[in-house]
Amino acid sequence: MTACEGELPRPFPAPLTLGGVVIPAARLQAGERAYLRYCRNCHGLDGDGRGAMGFHLSPPPRDLRLGIIEFASVPAGELPTDADLARVVRFGRRGTAMLAWYGVSDRELADLVQYVKTYSPRWREEQAGEPVTASPDPWSGREGAAAERGRKLYHGLARCVVCHPAYESRAQIVRDAAELGARPPEPRPDPSRGVVQHSVDFDLDLRATDFARDELRSVRPDRRREDLYRVIAAGVGGTSMPAWKGALPETDLWALVHYVDGLARR
Repeated sequence: MTACEGELPRPFPAPLTLGGVVIPAARLQAGERAYLRYCRNCHGLDGDGRGAMGFHLSPPPRDLRLGIIEFASVPAGELPTDADLARVVRFGRRGTAMLAWYGVSDRELADLVQYVKTYSPRWREEQAGEPVTASPDPWSGREGAAAERGRKLYHGLARCVVCHPAYESRAQIVRDAAELGARPPEPRPDPSRGVVQHSVDFDLDLRATDFARDELRSVRPDRRREDLYRVIAAGVGGTSMPAWKGALPETDLWALVHYVDGLARR
């Protein structure tokens, strides 16, 4: 901690076991220094998202005590990996005040990740989840067919329109569902907008993403399809977006990736 801040650092007199791994006290202390330098103003001294700047932000900074991040590579609800936490810090969250901290050194970043884990008791009791693994894209060279298949899945079988906006007419949705042997989703009063649902974990009302208009918060321009696959396959922690890995064949997961990617490029 810098002397001008006038607050005592959290003591780490001994190593801690976090996520089943023993982390030396020196690394935790180094991580704390990085946290106080880069993160405290928004996430707060106690990691509760109530830092001096956090009160003015919408959406508010995440409460690190929960041990939950939205766009992890593990199935929604499981503890994120170190790589997930590092990705959030390094690349930020588009559409939020979470900056991309490209200037943080790799060593600082690694120590910071370990320190952030000290805020949630889950890391003392659980281990990180197993990341979902992406198969090779089976639609390579057939992107148009992939997007068409994804369109039908989105509106018909996978029923993404229950939460996310519809991009087809009701009549087309009924046809898509019938072609895939599925029951069409119930119509909504305003299918052109995402549904607002309350996140119990974050204690926030969250609107489902409009892929044609909203910034895709965890999708990097140079890894668009890879990141879209991760979000669809692993789900979104703290929200009602489930993990689709195993619920759909890999060909259909990738078809949804291509369709959503096309919507985002409009």
